[in-house]
Amino acid sequence: MADTDKARRRGAKGGGDELVFMALGGLGEIGMNVYLYGFGPESARQWLMVDLGITFPDDNEPGADVVLPDLRFIIGEKQSLAGIVLTHAHEDHIGAVIDLWPSLNCPIYATPFTAGMLRAKLGEFGKNIRLPITEVPLGGRCHVGAFDVEFVTLSHSIPEPSGLAIRTPAGLVFHTGDWKLDNAPLVGAPPDEAKLKALGQEGVLAVVCDSTNSMREGRSPSETEVARSLAKIIAGAPRRIAVTTFASNVARIKAVADAAHACGRTLVVAGRALHRVIQVAIDTGYLPENFTYLDQQRFSDIGVDKALVLCTGSQGEPRAAIARISENEHPDISLDKGDIAIFSSRTIPGNEKSVAKIQNGLARRGVDIITDAEGLVHVTGHPRRDELREMYGWLKPEIVVPMHGEARHLKENGKLARECGAKDVFVVVDGEMVKLAPGPRGVIDEAPVGRLYRDGRLIVPDADGPVRARRKLSFAGIAVVSLALSRRGDVLGEPDLALEGIPDRDADGENMSDIVLDAIDGTLRSIPPKRRGDIEMVREAVYRSVRGAINEAWGKKPIVKVLMTVVDTR
Repeated sequence: MADTDKARRRGAKGGGDELVFMALGGLGEIGMNVYLYGFGPESARQWLMVDLGITFPDDNEPGADVVLPDLRFIIGEKQSLAGIVLTHAHEDHIGAVIDLWPSLNCPIYATPFTAGMLRAKLGEFGKNIRLPITEVPLGGRCHVGAFDVEFVTLSHSIPEPSGLAIRTPAGLVFHTGDWKLDNAPLVGAPPDEAKLKALGQEGVLAVVCDSTNSMREGRSPSETEVARSLAKIIAGAPRRIAVTTFASNVARIKAVADAAHACGRTLVVAGRALHRVIQVAIDTGYLPENFTYLDQQRFSDIGVDKALVLCTGSQGEPRAAIARISENEHPDISLDKGDIAIFSSRTIPGNEKSVAKIQNGLARRGVDIITDAEGLVHVTGHPRRDELREMYGWLKPEIVVPMHGEARHLKENGKLARECGAKDVFVVVDGEMVKLAPGPRGVIDEAPVGRLYRDGRLIVPDADGPVRARRKLSFAGIAVVSLALSRRGDVLGEPDLALEGIPDRDADGENMSDIVLDAIDGTLRSIPPKRRGDIEMVREAVYRSVRGAINEAWGKKPIVKVLMTVVDTR
């Protein structure tokens, strides 16, 4: 049975139109956002995809560059996929588009800055594809198949974050995207409060809502407050300053540039991603056309009391500018005792070790480090509980589906939504399909979900793929045995053995290679010569003896590979 047929088999059996929601990523995790809305009869739904993002690998995914969603469900339905609508340009919302769009081949809708970022990425990474992007103006409206989609301006940590008012004959759904209520965002327009209230008056069936900060009381501070704080820190610094932040945070780029100008410092920019964002921001009007800065090669020309470098690597990326600076390996930029490094960002869960490594490297060089624990150098782009209450109060939804968060965030958002009057709250995970209308509401189906990896130049699967194999290697190493047998089963020469990631000796000091070779020898002697002609039987016996011998000596079972060569000796 095909995956899509299997995914539908438990669905409602009626033939009428219905409105459903599900996620292939983004529920129970922060990142890899990809959401689907379906409208029509169960056997002939039309689909709308909202966002198509990535997440970043953790320690259990060695060698993977990025993590992408497994789209097998919607690939099986791609003839019914009307289009992809992008809420904003963060990587966890658009980062998988270039890699995975060819398997979907559908229209893409985005506001100008988001479209510009996508085109810039496409040009930089040289993909030989043309994306059919339709630019929608801020606050604009477009028809995507059966869906009437209106972009509603919100605020976040990037220009042009938009909630989506998705109108269908079965009702209006508001998909928040990532948002906060910042009336002084420094860059871009404040949230469109009037439109949100008007949607509430129109009647909102459901809100699918960002949950990232649902456990934090109060309101998120404004970008304008951060700008003032950064300006004060920069004005009082006696020596060189490095600021690292998310490259996409144009408001933070502007705040740092303004602070540098105000105190007579020269701005240097280090990092390809920052150059790309700055250019798109200039092209779309979020930074002035005369926005000026120096490239990293000019850093050494600037006096120690005048240099301010804005650099990539706030999440601990090993080859980013701040990481190389921390190890004194950057070709153009160095920091020394008395200089200041400002981490103007929040560490994404999973990146703590990488960020700490960079900060420790800087500390060993005598650099003073300022994080959001020491001062107001960063604010979240997501709503705290008072903002959630305000949004639910404006929209007055009947249904709330928490999204964009780990399980604990979704649960807390759901509890708050009930307190705010939502009749039905569905805290679901990736793959669970929720029927929103008409009739009884709830989970009606389940679709296959999973992870893919960008591994060098290839997209590879999670299950039985190379990343999984490397994960096993990282825990218990590998033993490789090479044997040559004649067709009659005679052993030709001594076995060759390679052990990697396995201790050299056991607890008694015996050489591990000798232990393994003795096990192989004993196994071969135990097999009558006439039976050694069964090559696969011999391979399996050697495999078991090697794995068992190492496990007995070490207490761990490594990966074992047995290479058999059959030699015709006639």
